[in-house]
Amino acid sequence: MIHPTAIIDSKAEIEEGVEIGPYSVIEKAVFIGRGTKIGPHVVIGEGTHIGKRCQIFQFASVGEAPQAFSYRGEKTSLLIGDENIVREFVTLHRGTPHGGGKTMIGNGNYFMAYSHVAHDCQIGNQVILANGATLAGHILIEDYAIIGGLSAVHQFCQIGTHAFISGLTGVTLDIPPYMLASGSRAKLFGLNMVGLKRHHFSEETLKVLKKAYRIIFRSGLTLEKAMKRIWEDEISQTPEVQHLLHFIQRSKRGISR
Repeated sequence: MIHPTAIIDSKAEIEEGVEIGPYSVIEKAVFIGRGTKIGPHVVIGEGTHIGKRCQIFQFASVGEAPQAFSYRGEKTSLLIGDENIVREFVTLHRGTPHGGGKTMIGNGNYFMAYSHVAHDCQIGNQVILANGATLAGHILIEDYAIIGGLSAVHQFCQIGTHAFISGLTGVTLDIPPYMLASGSRAKLFGLNMVGLKRHHFSEETLKVLKKAYRIIFRSGLTLEKAMKRIWEDEISQTPEVQHLLHFIQRSKRGISR
């Protein structure tokens, strides 16, 4: 059902089964996939692609122009996958030419009220942004990460898979996979044990991740020496440990410790 007060550009593509509420605005070059529900007073900006069975609640702003001083009105896009939930007053911005032109969001993510995703971010699957969580531009977030309420992540940071960032945390460096981070400037406080157990990580995997954490972050070794020690240890054969090591190796901003 499309409410008669909704304003939909003739060049927007709306698949079957889409619901659009009162006074919502759908601009040109927008695609909305089958079964998606758009609440009242939502604005979907030009160049936005929304997948199937998403829910976008009232007063959300999806695909608006980026908040970047370098942006000069170029055609860029916001690509959203399937089964995402976007709550009230969420803002999701499209990309910039200097950042590849695309903000990309995967499947099954949950954006709670007032959370913000800036230009050129890349968000995986099953990620949660709690109320008021804010991402600056060019941020990469891997699958299953959780960003706590009123937290802020600096531009170009990377957040690893299954990481948990507590509320009121300022993230200025990369957060490794599987870790729990907190503080006005994020520090690591061990593994995200609750999240890992909820996702059925085996006791053996948790054991080797704990060992890797102690060597890298609590042994007193330099990062280079700690990584070398783990690569020489049999725990480096565990896929999760390998992912942790590769994440640290590709970090450009540096790793929170």
